[in-house]
Amino acid sequence: MEILQKQREFFLTQQTKAVSFRKKALKRLQKEIIAREDAICDAIYADFKKPKFETLAAETQFVLAELKLVLKCIDLWARPERKSATLMNWPSSDWIYKEPYGAVLIIAPWNYPFQLAIAPLIGAIAAGNTVVIKPSETTPKTSRLISEIITAVFPREHAAVVEGGVEVSQQLLAQKWDYIFFTGSTRVGQIVYESAAKHLTPVTLELGGKNPCIVDDTASIALAAKRIVWGKFLNAGQTCIASDYVLVHKKVKGQLIDALKKSIINSYGEDMEASPDYARTINQKHYSGLKSMLEGEEILFGGQSNEGDNYLSPTLVNEPKLDSKLMQGEIFGPILPIIAYDTEEDIERHIMNYGKPLATYVFSNNRKFQQKIIGTYSFGGGAINDTVIQITNKKLPFGGVGASGIGAYHGKTSFDIFSHQKAIIKKANWLDAPLRYAPYNLPMRFVKMIKHLF
Repeated sequence: MEILQKQREFFLTQQTKAVSFRKKALKRLQKEIIAREDAICDAIYADFKKPKFETLAAETQFVLAELKLVLKCIDLWARPERKSATLMNWPSSDWIYKEPYGAVLIIAPWNYPFQLAIAPLIGAIAAGNTVVIKPSETTPKTSRLISEIITAVFPREHAAVVEGGVEVSQQLLAQKWDYIFFTGSTRVGQIVYESAAKHLTPVTLELGGKNPCIVDDTASIALAAKRIVWGKFLNAGQTCIASDYVLVHKKVKGQLIDALKKSIINSYGEDMEASPDYARTINQKHYSGLKSMLEGEEILFGGQSNEGDNYLSPTLVNEPKLDSKLMQGEIFGPILPIIAYDTEEDIERHIMNYGKPLATYVFSNNRKFQQKIIGTYSFGGGAINDTVIQITNKKLPFGGVGASGIGAYHGKTSFDIFSHQKAIIKKANWLDAPLRYAPYNLPMRFVKMIKHLF
């Protein structure tokens, strides 16, 4: 592929290894995003009617915050990091050098089409790599604008956008990259991982999962409902860390359902389809899939739809069976199953039925219960008495575990994942102990003490 070859040639010029070069490129990107922020909002709205507030908060301002942090800290992050030497290597000074991998491929999804393309780009450029971005063809207006922004900021041999559908993705994955960063479904993530394995290419896979939200009988129900509704129906439920289902103690199930209904109406009004604060399902195919999940289920609230606009209202479903279509995989839409539990064994039965989720949320005022859930179950990240907010702190890594992903990013973690950590020992010449050299005359009892020198 021509663009990959050009980027490899450019990387070999060593220009991207200069921190000053990286900072200039990131500052140009920052300036371009600020100048086009309204256009970004318009493009995403045109693709699936995402409210401007959500686009600003979760897309452009999120990315600008990442840029601000990277520009502030990149000199420190890129500096060789000294480590204490061992007696075995004394006298020496021991270091970790941060080295870019080279040519990076970023494959972005459609649900947060700007953020999930540009945030990893920032980390890759900051670490000194060249980058090809493959944005989602499902959001064509945003994809085109991302291409325009990258073209305006970077020489093509430094960073470029390749647009297209599945065939283009297949062509890209057939190439030998130095690093691949993918965000999307677990199913496609497996394909990406398999393609990368052929070339032993390291990967970060940001996937998804069936994220549980647990509400016990000590929770502050009204506040819990308000926060669950916000996190679940943000972006019309098309958020990888949104609650996928609620496990609520049977004592407070009725209270929670009433509070959820009230919070939904308070957020989007009685006529939710007319709300300017509610996005649409991305396309007809996804809309039809969500509708089919509701067949045969008991709808507690919502369920209204408009096929012509891919509109599905915030919907609560009562006690779906574990083998139902709704509970088979990640919903990724504005449908929230409500399931009662009685004992902690009931919680375990549901959570352990699925792979390790990307997120888990616990609403409880019982600290012992909070810690029990966090300590018992494996998941990417989460929150206590809130949802989704774990993604907002740049000091926290964001990523999955098991089927929900490999690797993490954000803030310094983004810089680190796109950097090879190269270990270097600088050995002094003024002393050279003869004991390590053949012929080996040291008694074996002394050899067995070597472990104390490491």
